[in-house]
Amino acid sequence: MDLFSKCHNPIVEEARAKNIYPYFHELESMQAPEVIMEGKRRIMLGSNGYLGLATHPRVIEAGVEAIRKFGSGCAGSRFLNGTLVLHTQLERELAAFLGKESVMTFSTGFQSNLGIISAIAGRGDVILCDRENHASIYDGCKLSYAEMVRFRHNDMEDLEKKLSNIPDKAGRLIVTDGVFSMGGDICNLPEIVRLAKKYGARVMVDDAHGLGVLGEGGKGTADHFGLSDDVDIIMGTFSKSLAGIGGFMAAKEEIVDYVRHVSRPFIFCASIPPASCATVIEALHILIEQPELPKRLMELSMYMRNNLKREGISIRESTTPIIPLFTHDIETTLRVGKVLFERGVYVNPVLPPAVHPSECLLRTSYMATHTEALLDEALGIIKEVFTEYGI
Repeated sequence: MDLFSKCHNPIVEEARAKNIYPYFHELESMQAPEVIMEGKRRIMLGSNGYLGLATHPRVIEAGVEAIRKFGSGCAGSRFLNGTLVLHTQLERELAAFLGKESVMTFSTGFQSNLGIISAIAGRGDVILCDRENHASIYDGCKLSYAEMVRFRHNDMEDLEKKLSNIPDKAGRLIVTDGVFSMGGDICNLPEIVRLAKKYGARVMVDDAHGLGVLGEGGKGTADHFGLSDDVDIIMGTFSKSLAGIGGFMAAKEEIVDYVRHVSRPFIFCASIPPASCATVIEALHILIEQPELPKRLMELSMYMRNNLKREGISIRESTTPIIPLFTHDIETTLRVGKVLFERGVYVNPVLPPAVHPSECLLRTSYMATHTEALLDEALGIIKEVFTEYGI
């Protein structure tokens, strides 16, 4: 059989044939509440830049200055010639912000999960994974060669059942998203921590969508629950609230130092470019100086959530800036997303395998730099289109 015979995707081909293919739209402006996308103004309800810092003048200037001082790239891995003073500064400041002994950075968020999980767990260990965890967690589990056991989404009875069946000799790691990226709901961290202590497991939280959103001043999911000292590993990304690219691991110094020396995705990858590192540092400074930003973000999210409900639009319940709108089947989801785009609102379609074929969504997400007036405009368009399609 020809290796390439499988290289076709019926869903993609059908969507393109029907002119409802939703991906790879081209941005022609900054990642802001309003963007120019393919020649037209669109209200951006599909960004993960929760604090709106990608357009902040201080963040932009920090990136420009870093290029002037350090050039455009590092030309090597952190392990060898690619560690800048910027990398170590970021790690120190982020560790202090999160209240952890140590932080190490990775070149992407996806790579962070690959690098952490594959270094910490191995053959003979068991990783307990929430079914709705991010794809990078699943791939990290595969790379580790540990046994992966999935538990039903946020189902603590199922988690305990799975924990109770693990042999005593096996190492145990519970991995969960802090804020689940598609549904916007928050993990039951207090119960996860309780079960981890009961069964001798370690806890890792992927806080990609929690950092800058939850907790005091945006310190994340563990801080939100007052459990920072009880979470063994906090992983996060810079591509969302902190307006850059890269990821990190926060934990005790001995754990971080171990991962630094054995993690293949860390050792064999070029380091975060100078401009990206500098912009993340400046974004972190702004977050520390302006702890009201996460509060404003949550106020706007609640404003939109309440208004969507008032208009009778079916949403998946959450308390975060991620508000999914139910559109049910694949074709309706793609068609509604296309019409919204044409009328000036950008949203993200969520299709199988991320969801069941009958539970497709349009994922909306919000920024602290949105305004009520802009959200009202977007709501009017959403209501109009949903009414037309009988949703």
